[in-house]
Parts: sequence; C-alpha cells; structure tokens
Amino acid sequence: MEAAAAASSALVFPREALKGIAESDGVIIVDHGSRRDKSNLMLNEFVDMFRERTKYPIVEPAHMELAEPSIKDAFNLCVQQGAKRVIVSPFFLSPGRHWNMDIPSLTAEAAKEHPGVSYIITAPLGLHELLVPSVSAMIVATGALSSPLFLACKNRPSSILLSNSRRISAGMSFKDPRALFTRLPNASVRSFSGAPDAVSKIQVQNPIVEMDGDEMTRVIWKTIKDKLIFPYLELDIKYFDLGILNRDATHDKVTVESAEAALKYNVAVKCATITPDETRVKEFGLKDMWRSPNGTIRNVLDGTVFREPILCQNIPRTVPGWTKPICIGRHAFGDQYRATDTVIRGPGKLKLVFVPENGDEPLELDVHDFKGPGVALAMYNVDQSIRAFAESSFAMALGKKWPLYLSTKNTILKKYDGRFKDIFQEVYEEKWKEKFEEHSIWYEHRLIDDMVAYAMKSEGGYVWACKNYDGDVQSDLLAQGFGSLGLMTSVLLSGDGKTLEAEAAHGTVTRHFRLHQKGQETSTNSIASIFAWTRGLEHRAKLDGNEKLSDFAHKLEAACIETVESGKMTKDLAILTHGTKVSRDMYLNTEEFIDAVAQSLYSKLHDAVPV
Repeated sequence: MEAAAAASSALVFPREALKGIAESDGVIIVDHGSRRDKSNLMLNEFVDMFRERTKYPIVEPAHMELAEPSIKDAFNLCVQQGAKRVIVSPFFLSPGRHWNMDIPSLTAEAAKEHPGVSYIITAPLGLHELLVPSVSAMIVATGALSSPLFLACKNRPSSILLSNSRRISAGMSFKDPRALFTRLPNASVRSFSGAPDAVSKIQVQNPIVEMDGDEMTRVIWKTIKDKLIFPYLELDIKYFDLGILNRDATHDKVTVESAEAALKYNVAVKCATITPDETRVKEFGLKDMWRSPNGTIRNVLDGTVFREPILCQNIPRTVPGWTKPICIGRHAFGDQYRATDTVIRGPGKLKLVFVPENGDEPLELDVHDFKGPGVALAMYNVDQSIRAFAESSFAMALGKKWPLYLSTKNTILKKYDGRFKDIFQEVYEEKWKEKFEEHSIWYEHRLIDDMVAYAMKSEGGYVWACKNYDGDVQSDLLAQGFGSLGLMTSVLLSGDGKTLEAEAAHGTVTRHFRLHQKGQETSTNSIASIFAWTRGLEHRAKLDGNEKLSDFAHKLEAACIETVESGKMTKDLAILTHGTKVSRDMYLNTEEFIDAVAQSLYSKLHDAVPV
C-alpha cells in the first residue's frame, strides 16, 4: 500500500491554504448510508482523516438514509460547535438525483431549526482531477498494473481526458493543496434553498398540521417528506409527534393538542399510529392503555371519515364489477365507539335512566330482566353531530357530482336510526336538494342490508354514508373489493366542510418494521401515506385558492398511479397482480418504490427525466 500512502500523505492542508474558509464554518461529509456497519464506519474513518489533514475546526459525518447520524443530526452538531455556515459535501462520485434533490431537501429541512445559519452544498466528486492520482494509487497498490486487463490495454496513453479538455497524467501529484478549491469551476459549488434544479418552491400561504406516527409508516412518512414534499413546497408545518412513546410521555395530551391545531389551521396530515392493547402496553412500558388517537381526533373534529379507493388499471379487483370508485363516509362519532358496556353478574333488572337538567321528571326505561349472567350496552348520539355528518356527506357528494346514499336499520331501531334518517332528510330539503338536482344527482335512504346487496352489484360512482360501526366494517370490505387497503385514501371532514384531516387507511405495518429493525429489506406500500399528503395539500389549495399547489398534488397522485401502472410496484401489489409466487425482480423495495415515484414526479414537474 506504499503508493496509496504516498498519494494520500501529500494531501495535508495548512490553514492558510483553505482560502475562503472561516473558523465558524462547519463541514458535513455526507454519503448515501448503508445497512452494513462496516460501510458506515468507513465514512467515519474518512472524516477523521479529513479533519486531521485539513485542520477544519468543525467536521461531521452524515448519512443520507439507512443509517445514523442523519444530515439533520450532523447539522445540529455543527451549530452546537459554533458553526455560522455549514458546507455540505456529498461523498458521491456521480451528480445524480441524490445531489440535486435529496441532499438539498434534507439540508434545507435541517436548516429550518437554525434560521441564523447559512449553508452551501458542494458538487460531488465527479470528474475532479484529484481523483486521478487517487485511483491510480489504488490500482498500483493492488497490483492492477500487472493484470491481464491492464496488459491488454498497455498500448493506450496513460492519461485521462477530462470534460474541460485538460489532460492529467495518471501518475501526477499535486503540490499546491489550494487546487482542491481553486481548480473547481465556479459552477461546481452550488448554493441551494433546498429545491431541485430549475424548480422554484411552491409557496403555501397557510400552515399544515403534521401528525407523526409509529413503526414502518413513520419510516416511510419521513422518506415521503424528504423526497416528495419538501423539495417542492415551502411549508409552514405545525408538527406533533403522535408516536406511542410521546403520547405516553404527554399523557396523550399531544393527541388532543394536534386535533385542536387541526381545527385552528383547517388542514392536517396524519401518519398511521399504534392503538395500544395489553401486549403493546407491556412492550413499550406505557403508563396507560391510551385510546385510539384516530378516535380522539375524530371526536374533537366531529366529522365524517371518507374512504375512497385509488384505482390502478393493472391491479385486479376482487369485485370486478366495480369500475368506478365508491366513496364511503363513516360517521366518526358516538354509537358503539363511545358506548358504556358492562358484564351482568347475575339476575336483576337493567334500566336506562335519563335525568333532565330542567328539573322535569326523569325518563326511565326498562331494558331487560336478567335471569342470569349476561352483558349490557348503552350508546348514544347527538343531533348536532348527526347534522354535521349529513352536511359533510352532502358536501362530499356534491363536490364529486355523485349521488348520495344513507344506510341505517331504522326498521329495527325506529327511534335511534330513525333520527339519522329524519335529520338527513331535513338537511337535504333545507339546503342541498336544489343543488343536487342542478347536477342531476340525488339523495336516497336505504336499509343497510339492502344497500350492501346493491353495492355488490353496482358499478360504483356514488357516496355511501354509514353510521359509525357500519362504516368501520364496510370501508374495509370496499378496500378489499377494490384490491387493497394499501390503495385506499382516508380523510376526516368536519361538518362545515372547512377542516380536513387526511391519513393512511392502514395500520403501522409492524411486521415490516420488525424486518427494518433487523436491517433486512422491506417492500412496504407507501401509496396511502403519499395520498394522505396529497389530499391534505389539495384541501389547503382549495381553501387558499392556490392553483399551483393543487396542480402539484394532482401530479404527485398521478405519479403514484402511473408508476404502478408501468409495472413498478411493491410486493403486496405484485402478489395481487402475479399471484403469491412472485420473484424478487417483480417488485421494488420500500425505498426503490418511493424513488420511482419521485422520478416520475420530477419528470412531470420538469418535463424531463433527471440524470
């Protein structure tokens, strides 16, 4: 290794050689990152060598993804050590999308927490002339000059023609260390605001509430932000960490605070979260078995959850007759989800008692005369919430120009379900009937069993309003009927139609997260999480009258669908398409799929495919 050592030892930079570099400058050397510890440790070794030989006061390593520390971590460390400017240097050979998209985006996000600190991003190593002696030294050190491959080419000149037509001898050394900085053309040191080349960020005037989540969805949520959202949008994010440990640390106050923020700013996007059971309480050492964050948020927003399939032409449907989407609205308040239930231990009478506040006689109802052990349940709903359910359902249907159906079992629950039917009819007659008729759409009430039968034989193309439990069950049925829960949007819309919270319809994908924790490859479908962002952004655009933001949201959705329809998909969709015996070349892993969507989005926004 003498040749390599000789070439390396020449690169020692006295302080006066570092022209334009201040004591308050911090340097981040960033590579891609690897699941292999040995690969990541190589960067640490290089940074130690770089720090020693350049005498920079502040130098930190960072990995773009897959490993720690992140660019954000390294940026914070630089600032803590007194850096007023951070120079981010990609430890990459080729100027691909990591250089002009990912690293600028991640750096911009890191810099948000330090408004007084500027940053620049250097060019990747690429064709820099100092690579020539380095590569030459490595070849010599490994005996490559005596290999058959070299001997076959020995009649060729031992010099390299660079793009600027300068010939550099393969054996030359650099005596002037300032060449590292001065020989780079001016255009090779780039200053970034965080956006990709040739695209100015879209300004979003009003804030969006972000609710972070748990496990594998938390992992892909961050990747979505870094690769699909932050490079293109200038956002004011009101961030709330709804991860299970933070909910536990705040006694679940963070969930309520996030919902209140959603009401204040009218738009929220939510990552999937854990609803703890006894096993999870033990796993995380929780103080309590906290309620479902979705349920808490729904109760605060008092709205309707609408789920709708994402249709990809090459993904087969369990119900092939569903050629149009069905948007199912679930009344996300009361009924079984706010019920009081109990176990009856022995014989006795069960009564239901209502005590009016105005001093009138209490209403007492005999429920059942128990002859032995059993169970009992008392549930409720309120006119205000039912009316809000009706308003949001009619608003959704009119917005889509689709008919609306309400399903109940009012023939059995004449007063309870009958109240839903009556309020919907009142709201329709008072406010929506004329508007519906103008667009040749209609509203109709149906019994739940009749509606289920109708849904199975219909082609789709309508909004279906369900009570809380019915919506919980039927939304999953629709998801599977259309293909997958991973291809399902979910939005919670308030009664006045002003506040919207968008989320992924599925869970936290625990099984994949366990693999991810072990450093194993995963193929997690991120489409529903991406659509949580697009539906939230679309609503923000609607409220603000921001056409550019609306166009961006539509292009991102189209990028997802077109990526799948081009044959690039995650394993769950590949199984739906090709059957259970899929080979590795038939699907993309988690990161590859998001990268494919990012490339499609980039193309749509630039009218060109990135290098």
